[in-house]
Amino acid sequence: MFFDSWTGLARVPMVGTLAYVALVLFIRVSGKRTLTKLNAFDLVVTVALGSTLSTVLLNNSVALAEGLLAMALLIVLQFAITWTSVRFPKVQGLVKSEPTHLLHGGRFLDDALRRERVTRSEILSVLRSNGHGDAATVAAVVLETDGSMSVLAELAEAPRIATVDVGAVADVAAASHRTD
Repeated sequence: MFFDSWTGLARVPMVGTLAYVALVLFIRVSGKRTLTKLNAFDLVVTVALGSTLSTVLLNNSVALAEGLLAMALLIVLQFAITWTSVRFPKVQGLVKSEPTHLLHGGRFLDDALRRERVTRSEILSVLRSNGHGDAATVAAVVLETDGSMSVLAELAEAPRIATVDVGAVADVAAASHRTD
């Protein structure tokens, strides 16, 4: 339970160092995008790489070469998907979700909250953690494609350019806000 063998102990630093160096090289060659968390797909790949590295380090039945091949495969697949999604909008639509306004012009967008399974209290928590005490003074809260939430500046300071990709929802929300 506490000790199996000296061979096992010697394997961890040797295989760990080699696997770590290889992973760093793979990431360097594949580019910065490999470890971004711009959407849920990117997060899954990052977690899978960490899990694969962990498995190579601690599981004697997984050879270093197998682990390196698994990491390379994940990186190549992630590269292929992102490369394709940049060039073909239909692929992008399959891989990446769209950002969603949850609060606009100080008003909660209840349909969007239900669709995204987010509560008003969660939005208020995000506002507090971003230094906003009153939802009525906030221009928008956007659920980003990676699952994080962005709080846009107070109404008087809100830049319109930041919501270009969620414009349709923003325009509808703004129109309903003006008619109230």
